[in-house]
Amino acid sequence: MSVDRTARVLVVDDEPQIVRALRINLNARGYQVITAHDGTAALKAVAETKPDVVVLDLGLPDLDGTEVIEGLRGWTTVPIIVLSARGDSADKVQALDAGADDYVTKPFGMDELLARLRAAVRRSAVHGADGAEAVVDAGSFTVDLAAKKVRRDGREVHLTKTEWGVLEMLVRNRGRLVAQKQLLHEVWGPSYETESHYLRVYLAQLRRKLEPEPSRPRHLLTEPGMGYRFEL
Repeated sequence: MSVDRTARVLVVDDEPQIVRALRINLNARGYQVITAHDGTAALKAVAETKPDVVVLDLGLPDLDGTEVIEGLRGWTTVPIIVLSARGDSADKVQALDAGADDYVTKPFGMDELLARLRAAVRRSAVHGADGAEAVVDAGSFTVDLAAKKVRRDGREVHLTKTEWGVLEMLVRNRGRLVAQKQLLHEVWGPSYETESHYLRVYLAQLRRKLEPEPSRPRHLLTEPGMGYRFEL
C-alpha cells in the first residue's frame, strides 16, 4: 500500500540521532516530517501544522509526554504513537489512559514502527480531520485547549484544576447540551453523578472570572434541570 504523499508526521523527541533516523526513513517513504524537540513546541506545532500522526517521546526536557498527550486530547483526535525508552507496563498504561493510540519501546525496529505508522495514517484518513481548533475565541476571553490556558482582555486567568475541567468539557462540546450527570462523571468521577450543587458553585465561579456580566452570562449557559452549554 503506497503512502499518501500529503501525510504529515510530527516527530517529538529531544535525541537528535533519533530525529535524524526517523526523518531519513520517513522522507524516503513519502511522508512529510515536522519535528519538535520539547513538549511546548509539540503543542504549538500540532495547532499550527495539523499533522496526520504524532510520534512522541515521553522523556522531554520541559513537559512529560503524558502532559503533551493530555494537552492534545483536549482538542484533537490526531493519532499519537508513543516512542519511549520507558518499558514498564505502568508507563504504558498511563500513556494509553492519557489518550495515546499506540506504544513502541526503544530500542525499536524501524519496520515495526513504520507498520504502526501506516495503520495510524489509515485511521486518521478514515476519521478525517477533527475540524477542531486549539484556541477558541469567545470575544471577551479565549480558551487555549492545547496549552490549557484562558486569557481575558489579554491577561491570563488563573483557573483551578476543577474549574478548567468543567470549562474544557463545555468548550469541547460547544453548542451542545452537556448533561449534569455527564459533566459530574467526567470532571469529578462516577461517584459524584448526583452532586449537582457542585456544578452550580463552579459555574458561578467561572462566570465571575470570564463573563463580562456574570449575572447575565452569554457563553456559559444553564439549561434548568438538564445541564449546561457553551456558546460563542
